[in-house]
Amino acid sequence: MPERPACILLKGPLMARKPSAETATAWTQLLRVQQQVFGRVEQDVKKAGFPPLSWHDVLVELAHAPHGAVRPVELEKRLAMPQYGLSRLIDRLVEAGLAERRQCPVDRRGLYVAITDAGRELQKKMALAYAGAVERHVGSKLSDIEAVRLSHLLGRLN
Repeated sequence: MPERPACILLKGPLMARKPSAETATAWTQLLRVQQQVFGRVEQDVKKAGFPPLSWHDVLVELAHAPHGAVRPVELEKRLAMPQYGLSRLIDRLVEAGLAERRQCPVDRRGLYVAITDAGRELQKKMALAYAGAVERHVGSKLSDIEAVRLSHLLGRLN
């Protein structure tokens, strides 16, 4: 029998009914697995000599953007990252020469964040280490059919 999670207490208008024991267990497992697997993947990528995965996530968004540039507010939306954290991360990427800030040619007050050639190169190298870590910690533990099923279930929560 699965471990019963800690009691989930919700009050107010959002709480129409108490989650079932199965729902609460699924929630607890989802949180634990996400934290543990993400931690293992990030640890593998760091052991390979790369910066945190958040750097890769931003660089991927920039690399796939038209002209390699995106407004910071768009990055916030795409990455679901708070503005203050993203702002500091962009500062680090700029300091490392992986991204640069550019003024919007139409609106001089607007800024874009653009990937540099060094940023593209790092993103490509990191992608290999990242993919290997995902395969080690996820792909090797699930069949393709299980992965499709899990992806479908998680998609329903999105």
